[in-house]
Amino acid sequence: MLVIIDYGVGNVRSVINAFRYIGSHITVSCDPAVIRKTRGLILPGVGASGYAMHRLSPIADVIREQADSGKPLIGICVGFQLLFDQTHEMGTHRCLGLIKGEVVAIPQDLGLAIPHMGWNYVEIPSEMRLMQGLVPGRHFAFANSFYAQVSDPAAKTASAEYGVSITAAIEKGNIFGCQFHPEKSGADGLHVLRNFVKICHQELPPC
Repeated sequence: MLVIIDYGVGNVRSVINAFRYIGSHITVSCDPAVIRKTRGLILPGVGASGYAMHRLSPIADVIREQADSGKPLIGICVGFQLLFDQTHEMGTHRCLGLIKGEVVAIPQDLGLAIPHMGWNYVEIPSEMRLMQGLVPGRHFAFANSFYAQVSDPAAKTASAEYGVSITAAIEKGNIFGCQFHPEKSGADGLHVLRNFVKICHQELPPC
C-alpha cells in the first residue's frame, strides 16, 4: 500500500484518481502511524510552497524519518518543491531538506507569462529510474511560478526550458519529484507514476 499525504494543501483528487487508474493500492492520510506502515509516500500540493510547508510542518519530521529509512517518496508540483532545503515563496522557509537546493521565482523580466502554464518539452536523461521507458521528446503539464535550483551533486535531474532551465523531475536514491503534474500529463504522466509504484515494490521487502 502507498499513502498520499493529504495535509490540506490543494485538491488531491486528481492524484488519487491517477494512482487508482493504474491499479495501485493507495490510502489517503496524514496520520504518522499510517505513514510509517506504507511501502511508499506521495506528497502532492498546489499553491504557495511557503504556506504548504507551514501546513506540512506537524508531520515533517515523520516524513524525513521515513525518507531516511529508505522508503520511496515522490513529491508532485508543490510537494516536489518541499523536498529541497528552502523556498523563497511567501518569505524564506525551511523545507524538508532531503535534496540540496532552493526554490526561487521564475524571473519576471523574461517576457514570458508567469505562471508557467501548459505543456512543455522535458529533456530526460537515460539514467533516471523515474523516467525509464519514455522515449525522447515527451511533453508534460506544468503550472508553476517558482522552480528548484538544485545544488545536490548526488541528484539526477530532467529539465525543461522556460527562459531559464527549470528542474522538471529529480531523483536522489529513494527520493523522487516532479515539478510537472504527472496525473495531468496523459499516458506519459501515468507511465511516470507506474515507474514510481514499481520502485516502491522493488525497494522494500513485503509488508
